Amino acid sequence: MNADLAAHWHALLTPLLPDYARREAEYQRLVGAYSATSRHYHNLAHIANLLAHIARFPVQDATVLNLAIWYHDAVYSALRHDNEAKSADWALHFLQETSLEPARQARVADLIRRTQDHTQPQPPDDADLLLFLDADLSILGAPEAAYWDYARQVRREYRLVPDLLYRPGRRQVLAKLLAAPVLFHTSSLRAELDAPARRNLQAELATWEQGGLPA
Repeated sequence: MNADLAAHWHALLTPLLPDYARREAEYQRLVGAYSATSRHYHNLAHIANLLAHIARFPVQDATVLNLAIWYHDAVYSALRHDNEAKSADWALHFLQETSLEPARQARVADLIRRTQDHTQPQPPDDADLLLFLDADLSILGAPEAAYWDYARQVRREYRLVPDLLYRPGRRQVLAKLLAAPVLFHTSSLRAELDAPARRNLQAELATWEQGGLPA
């Protein structure tokens, strides 16, 4: 996987930053962040999954969208609430070294910040944003076994939080997602993922109401 990701990164950045050493240094910095021992779900596999999802669809600005994917979880601490803002700042700091236009740099940062709360209303005509958000939530509609792997991985990222505190917080997150009238904005991903996502979310919610995740 890492070889494919490295190839993707350099293909994406070469037109914007000819300096291979600088591109490679930033790639290694991102790999280090996504490979931290605290990462169980928000890791390189998650990045690869999102890249694969958006590759299935036509997009308006593939460069911006791919950059947003690469950086959207660059900063991730389960106990903080500013991960998206910090990740956007990281992206902007690096992109200032590239030839990407300032407006497109700002667009990358905006896409990243919008992943903070997927239940908020989104502009209905922003196709790239909607695809990005749907790809980020695609794990919710995964087959049952993959979904439970995800749920356990997220729990491990919060391993410092005891069940007594994690349980009500996770229940609140699940209930909020279930209450959202729209989970997936793009018609094809809504048709593919909405029903299984709601089944998975309801199943996990019921599990936490009964005590906790199965082993």
